[in-house]
Formats: sequence, C-alpha cells, structure tokens
Amino acid sequence: MNNICELLNIKYPIIQGGMAWVADANLASAVSNAGGLGLIAGGNAPKDIIREEIHKCRNLTDKTFGVNVMLLSPFVDEIIDLIIEEKIAVITTGAGNPAKYIDRLKEANVKIIPVVPSIALAQRMEKLKADAVIVEGTEAGGHIGELTTMVLTPQVADSVSIPVIAAGGIADGRGIAAAFALGAQGVQVGTRFICSEECNVHENYKTMVLKSKDRDAIVTGRITGHPVRTLKNKLAKDILSMEKQGIDPEEIDKKGIGSLRLATKDGDIHNGSFMAGQIASIIKDVKPCKDIIEDMVNQAKNIMPSIKL
Repeated sequence: MNNICELLNIKYPIIQGGMAWVADANLASAVSNAGGLGLIAGGNAPKDIIREEIHKCRNLTDKTFGVNVMLLSPFVDEIIDLIIEEKIAVITTGAGNPAKYIDRLKEANVKIIPVVPSIALAQRMEKLKADAVIVEGTEAGGHIGELTTMVLTPQVADSVSIPVIAAGGIADGRGIAAAFALGAQGVQVGTRFICSEECNVHENYKTMVLKSKDRDAIVTGRITGHPVRTLKNKLAKDILSMEKQGIDPEEIDKKGIGSLRLATKDGDIHNGSFMAGQIASIIKDVKPCKDIIEDMVNQAKNIMPSIKL
C-alpha cells in the first residue's frame, strides 16, 4: 500500500490544497468521499468559524479529512486548540514553522504535514517528528517560494526519510506520474479543485481559471517579501505597477487587503485576487471531485503502470 494512504487512511495519495476562502466543508468532504484527503482551510478565520466547518464536514463524510493551519493567522493558537478538541486526524501547515505546536499535536495523535519551500526546513520538520512534508514549488497558486516543483521534489526526497508530497503544477495524471518519478509518494492539488462542481467559489473565479492562458498566472508582492501567484487582472497589474514605481511595501500590502474575498465570494474580476497556479491553463472543464480524482489516477496508472496509488 502507498505510504501516504496508509498514514492517512485514504484510498488515493491525493491531498486537496488548503486554499483560504475556497477550501470549505463542502469541497473537503467531496474530496475525501472521492478517496483523497480533503482539507478545510483555516486561513485567518477565528475558532468558531472553523469549528462550524468541521461539524459540517463530519455531516457530509465519514472519511478522513483535515485542516490547513496558516501559522501567520492571528487566531493560530486557538485553531490549534480547536484541532485537539475536535480530534482532527491530520493537519497541514503553511506560512511558517509549526515547531512550537508539534509536541501538543503529537500527544493528541494528530498527524502533522508541514508545507516546506526548502531542504533545510524539510530536514528540520523531520527532526521534529513531522509525519510527512509537502514540497511546494513556485508553480503553485497563492503564497509561493522560489524553487520549482521539478527541482525541489527530488532534492527533498533525497534529504529526508519521511514521505514527500509534491505540490505546485499538478492538475492531471501526468503531473502525478512526474511527481512520483521525482521521488514523491503523494501529491497536493489546489487549482484543479477550484473547477470542481462542489467548490463554492463564485462562478467568475472558475471562469477565470477556465479561460486562463499559459502566462496568465503571475507573481505580485516580491518586493514586499510576500510573493503571491494570481491570475492576471487589473488588481495584479496595479500592484506590479506600484512595485515598479518603488512605492512603500506597506502600501502595496494594503492594496491587496480583502481582495481574496472579492474574488471568491463577489466574483469581482477587476479587484479580486484570483489565486491560481501556472497549471491553470490546462483546466478546461468543471466536474465532480470524484471524476477529477479518478481521471487523474487512471491517467497516472496508464503512464506509469508500476505507480503506487
């Protein structure tokens, strides 16, 4: 059996990305019911909101699901408390180092899978007894690092003994086969699940992904130290213009406040932040999570018959 499947008690080693304002109970339960690992995004939401999503998810699936914890959230301490109270099986973490919480989570039998952008952080997570690591390349949507999935995955796989999950630039079975060839034992998929029937984002968000071209997923915020990959629109162009003009990074950060909500809930195609990965342009349809996952798995097996899925 695949190590990730055994670790998480899931059918396929496919983890849904913890996308803020996107990954709710509806999407997470659909992915889990389809055999993957669905995640509820903690984002910057307070404890009560996430508790409600956890309870909704439990009503929609009896399969394993998890919570993505954003370590920069002002509510991170209470979210960790909630995860322990609710006996969540697994968490992924992003935007920081979860070291200070690992002992408590381990005592509560929570599986911990941090997102890492480098070999050094992956090795540190292994020493701290993380159960696996998600290696996220710069191709991914949202907040990104510098190295690509193609180069980072094999380097981390060679550097740690815990399972490696590849993320960034994976939206079909070809991506899964490539990730496994590079040493990964699982994949994390984000952008593809935006265009699922069960994803509750505004239809304009899905349309933006479906109509995107190969060079439309661009990076803003490099000058602020918080680079983000989003689809090209007025907001993204305005921010890039501000960066070129040398405007104060704090002013640039302010420009993006609330923009993710404008994209996901209001569908504001001009002022919303439509976070998506570079692989967005190969996505051409909206279909159920079950079909997305099964199509991915079948394609990967056809390419690599020996693959452990």
